[in-house]
Amino acid sequence: MRVYKNKEELKTEISKTFEKYISEFNDIPEILKDKRIEEVDRTPAENLAYQVGWTTLILKWEEDEKKGLQVKTPSDQFKWNELGKLYQFFSENYAYLSLQELKYILNKNINSIYAMIDLLSEEELFKPHMRKWADEATKTAVWEVYKFIHVNTVAPFTTFRTKIRKWKKIVLVVK
Repeated sequence: MRVYKNKEELKTEISKTFEKYISEFNDIPEILKDKRIEEVDRTPAENLAYQVGWTTLILKWEEDEKKGLQVKTPSDQFKWNELGKLYQFFSENYAYLSLQELKYILNKNINSIYAMIDLLSEEELFKPHMRKWADEATKTAVWEVYKFIHVNTVAPFTTFRTKIRKWKKIVLVVK
């Protein structure tokens, strides 16, 4: 996993990978948003729903902790050994939306994550044990807040961009 020197470097990497990822959806017709193919495990709508789901959770974890609430990661309804059910929940709650709506929500979430990063001190972002939700999310590993942000933005934007590109190559065949 990449180590960042400061907030701006983290935000720049999120921005760079997000712009590449989100632009892949510009040429997908709305009528094909739910098109499933054997070679790719998610439809375009499910691909975006996954990103919306995880970015929403990051923001919720931070907001709940600020409110003094007990944060349950990954969510109030699912444990870490139930990620398949969580992904299904993301699809059920977001994938019915249009690609435009999903892109709008994801963009809004990314802007909120930038604001969250700006509000956190360098210490809160890059030092361990600065957030209960980060400490309680892993049983053995020590993860700083930035790692959770990276793993739920930069990393999936990169891998899921590959998936959507593969989907497009198969489905959007130029004739």
